[in-house]
Amino acid sequence: MFKRAIPTAVLLATGSLCAQAADSAAHGFLEDSKASLSMRTLYFNSDNRDGAAEPSKTEESAQGFVLRYESGFTQGAVGFGLDAQALLGITLDSGAGRHVGSGMIPSDGDGAADTWSSFGPTAKMRLARTEFRYGTLLPKLPILLANDARVLPQSFTGAQVTSNDIEGLTLTSGVLEHAVGRASTDRTGLSVAGSTQDSNKFYYAGADYNLTKSLKTQYYFAQLEDFYNQSFLGLTHILSIDSASSLTTDLRYFRTTSSGVNNSASGRAQGYRVSGYTDDNDGEIDNSTWVAMLTYTHGGHAVSVGHQRVGDGSNFVQPNQGSLVDKGAGGGSVYLPTDKMIQNFARAGEQTNFGQYTYDFAPMGVPGLKASIAYLKGTDIKAQNASDQSEWERDMTLDYVLQSGTFKGVGFTLRNAKSNTDAGRNVDQSRFIINYTLSLL
Repeated sequence: MFKRAIPTAVLLATGSLCAQAADSAAHGFLEDSKASLSMRTLYFNSDNRDGAAEPSKTEESAQGFVLRYESGFTQGAVGFGLDAQALLGITLDSGAGRHVGSGMIPSDGDGAADTWSSFGPTAKMRLARTEFRYGTLLPKLPILLANDARVLPQSFTGAQVTSNDIEGLTLTSGVLEHAVGRASTDRTGLSVAGSTQDSNKFYYAGADYNLTKSLKTQYYFAQLEDFYNQSFLGLTHILSIDSASSLTTDLRYFRTTSSGVNNSASGRAQGYRVSGYTDDNDGEIDNSTWVAMLTYTHGGHAVSVGHQRVGDGSNFVQPNQGSLVDKGAGGGSVYLPTDKMIQNFARAGEQTNFGQYTYDFAPMGVPGLKASIAYLKGTDIKAQNASDQSEWERDMTLDYVLQSGTFKGVGFTLRNAKSNTDAGRNVDQSRFIINYTLSLL
């Protein structure tokens, strides 16, 4: 059923051609081309020297370059185009004993690789307001988020169709086959945390519908072949209180069940299993997760509070290749507001209360400067043959983007987090990041 997601979307795109003419405002393949060079310098320090495991500390820095090219579309009823990205990472500082697993730099022997790189083209086609893409993709969807928390971004390869032919409605479907980790030059299959096996089919389809200007609903379905089926429901509402204040309600619900090989004991024995607590310690995926969050904004102030509850059948799952042989393949994101610097508070049975305060200094005459602090407390974490566990994390962030002068647009970020958990090792982590994007076309 779900393998027909791509053909269905292509038929939808073809039908839309009868309803709308091609965009007459398009100029052409070269005329609408854009190119940019993004540069990121990252210092990463993660101190996790306590606990039962051997003491360790990660401390290293690297420079990343991302060259992106986006063509326009050829003229005519059906437009064709080509995008591409070239990634280069350079190790600035590392060393024996300090390259312990930052997920930032590939390993080379006992230490960090000097450089790493990858290249990914993407062919695209447009029919009216429907676009088909094949090649390198960086999805930002509730069922899959490409991670960009280190020097270079995680990417995926596959096909995706996005249609905006119906006003207020965005339809998306696709199939992904491989991933390139943020600290890797190699393509791997897709997997879940704890599995030593992978899959080369991740099917998905969904809809984002704006019922009104202030109310958005979402539904997505995803299937990671051999592992799980996942349904997502989302609702976001923005209530305007006055010209300077608003209240945003964000509700999310996931239902994830085992599928294919993970649904059988023999399959799980082969390595198609998820890590963490599961019923009978059998590695089978079975989880319901919901989260409710309120955000009040007034001027430069923003205060968020929320509660998240993870079912106790298994951990919450979305694609994560961290347990595969290619150690640089790890570093997945999950579409939860609790996915923070160190923890994501998505363990089986976990109930998390969280809050965050953010201030934008622009009203005080300092545009480009922002600061935030967040605190999360998770309890009732299920553990095999042990009582329930708990954990907490505190995150602080300071951002500043230069607003004028020769270096206008250069951004500086300082992040610090502390995590204490019964389910793993305590961690203190700091990051210093410099970002700059230069427009070439």
